[in-house]
Amino acid sequence: MSHLVELEKTKLQLGYIPLLDCVALLWAKQRGFFEDVGLDITLVQEASWASLRDRLAFGLLDAAHCLSAMLPAAAVAADQIGIPLQTPLILSENRAFISLSQKLCYELNIQKQDSAKTSAQKLVQKIKANHTVSLAHVFQHSIHHYCLREWLALADSDLAHSINVKTLAPPYMVEALNNHLIDGFCVGEPWNTQAELLGLSHLLCSSQDIIPNVADKVLAVTQDWAQQHPNTLIALTSAIIRAQRELREIEDFAPVWQLLIDFEVIQFNCSPEVHVEKYFNIQNIIRNFIEDNAEPKQKDFAWLFQQMQKWHSSNLKPALCTDSAQNLILLETYSAAFNEAIKS
Repeated sequence: MSHLVELEKTKLQLGYIPLLDCVALLWAKQRGFFEDVGLDITLVQEASWASLRDRLAFGLLDAAHCLSAMLPAAAVAADQIGIPLQTPLILSENRAFISLSQKLCYELNIQKQDSAKTSAQKLVQKIKANHTVSLAHVFQHSIHHYCLREWLALADSDLAHSINVKTLAPPYMVEALNNHLIDGFCVGEPWNTQAELLGLSHLLCSSQDIIPNVADKVLAVTQDWAQQHPNTLIALTSAIIRAQRELREIEDFAPVWQLLIDFEVIQFNCSPEVHVEKYFNIQNIIRNFIEDNAEPKQKDFAWLFQQMQKWHSSNLKPALCTDSAQNLILLETYSAAFNEAIKS
């Protein structure tokens, strides 16, 4: 970005949750891409999606790695806060995974080749036989929540609506499973892999097997912040886009892996020599977070509104959802940032 453009703010607090799809933020900081556009970024690791949402909404964070479904929830005040959020950039698409404890998988005779529907049917059959099964997702408004319920609905729609599910921050999923507080979860990587390598769980299926290809995480700011800091937001977005592009193309993946270890996103032993398949699977995920381009799409948010209606019993009018879906997206900011990133 040209330094002739005056930035409204240069010192920013950028929030994230330790998941693979925060990596573009970490990489942009590591590689000096933020500095190149005149920004002094402090990365802030949040303990949960709830704390991240609250701190973003009330101005303690300038921008954040955010669940896509938080935006429609904020638009209609379903998050109990109602401070509008917007996004110029998708960070990942459809990257949730469902895992069950190894003990439960054994009891249900779940096989590696089982389809998402077959594994759901086996679990639902056990639940209907009056066995208690405790499942968790990361946040009420998330594709993880919707994916978990849509998975169960493959076997029994009524049960998918009625079952109680717990909410846990991603880093606590493995500990909760280890302490027998839950029997399974839907979460992003690397927490499914960590639980599997510890011998606690088996990864059954991907959200890609269950729901459409929609935005999972986005770069989010409040609507007011976007209006007050347009040049700053373009600079921020362009730096992250540059990081995304480099992560797709990088040949030597070792520095990226080390960065994830340094930021305690990855907390297990995995390398091209140890747990090789897992290592290259994670590498492949990072290089393919986005199927086409990182431009937010109205259809994604329209689908999220539909899921809110379906699973939260929200009385949302279709016209309101359509209008709101468009208002969540900062396409002009994205286009300007993308053009700047290409020039870099």
